[in-house]
Amino acid sequence: MRLSWILLTNDDGIDADSLQKLVTALHNKGHGCVVFAPKENNSAVSMKLTLGKGLEVERREDIRENVFQFSIAGSPCDCVIAALDGGLERLTPGVIPKLVVSGVNLGPNLSQDAYHSGTMAAAREAGMYGMPAIASSWSSFDPKGMDVSIDATVQLVEAALKILPETPENVNRPHVDVNAPHLSAWPDESKHLWRKDAKKALVSAFASGEIFLNINVPRDWKGDFASTRLGMRWYRNAITFANDKSTFKLGAAKIDVDAVKDGDVDADLVGVASVTVMPSWPQTHPLDVDPALLAWSLKNSEGGLPIWLR
Repeated sequence: MRLSWILLTNDDGIDADSLQKLVTALHNKGHGCVVFAPKENNSAVSMKLTLGKGLEVERREDIRENVFQFSIAGSPCDCVIAALDGGLERLTPGVIPKLVVSGVNLGPNLSQDAYHSGTMAAAREAGMYGMPAIASSWSSFDPKGMDVSIDATVQLVEAALKILPETPENVNRPHVDVNAPHLSAWPDESKHLWRKDAKKALVSAFASGEIFLNINVPRDWKGDFASTRLGMRWYRNAITFANDKSTFKLGAAKIDVDAVKDGDVDADLVGVASVTVMPSWPQTHPLDVDPALLAWSLKNSEGGLPIWLR
């Protein structure tokens, strides 16, 4: 059987236990792992790019067969671009990843975290480069007990690998089909061309990077998954000033939640791992996925992983 390679990154840095445990778990399952991850912690940097500056690349020794690790003195998105736009070809000739996985992040990436998360940004960047991708987070800042998030992520990764082609067909987007059935027709009304085979359209959207998956695993996870949308949570009292009022720190003292049907926050609160299908491209972009197709996926995926992954 052909070896499946997985490209891994994160925003907590290459030395994060969560990333290294995930590498070990995937390696133990027989997958090849190549890591391009930030040298230092880059949490909450969103899609930051380091332009016009040389970025140091350091190969980390790993004696395991089919495991390669490189630290990059840059952001999560820098790492993804470095790997997909020539780095893999130069540093690990012949290694072609089938999937990109970002995480496991220490701390949740729910609701509006989608705008700030470096973990999710790396997965989105991979999608923009034509690669299927998963972002994974452990919904606690306490690493104790986080092994369940590794288990859940491995399950999702292996489900994704089963539906993907052996070789990614759209890395760096040599082919752009703005008339693909899964794409939005904006500013025209959607013709819902995907209705002929919605599952096939979703698999195609995932394989070509128009959508990615975002999983959050709660502390008390017992093995259940739910297909979700972004929920609503609000960070309150986020600014703390120093005594002289000349500096302040960001960090919410309180988080409020508004209930949302099928929300990722809501699933997290009841101990269920949320799997949210996310568009890689901004609304109004020609490669933005049809929102009606995302709605179909959510409505038809009750009681587990997205229906097109089963």
